[in-house]
Amino acid sequence: MKRWIVVFRVLANINRLKIIKMLTDGKKMNVGDIAEDLKISFKATSNHLAILKNLDILEAQGVDGHVFYSINPQMSKDFQKAIEITLD
Repeated sequence: MKRWIVVFRVLANINRLKIIKMLTDGKKMNVGDIAEDLKISFKATSNHLAILKNLDILEAQGVDGHVFYSINPQMSKDFQKAIEITLD
């Protein structure tokens, strides 16, 4: 049950849901591009990305001095299920 509390807390934030939606279909984006699309600060975006990455929802890859984020295809099944339900 504690795991589901974590899942729902993470997905309860509209900006984190928007980030997940942006990165579906194999898309990769850096912090600046995500912040610009969301119209929120770089710092707030970075914090949201850190939360999602720490829970293995996102993965990060450094390329030419930039970090690009994408959906982690290995994310846990509980997050996959909750995301599918939430984004429908």
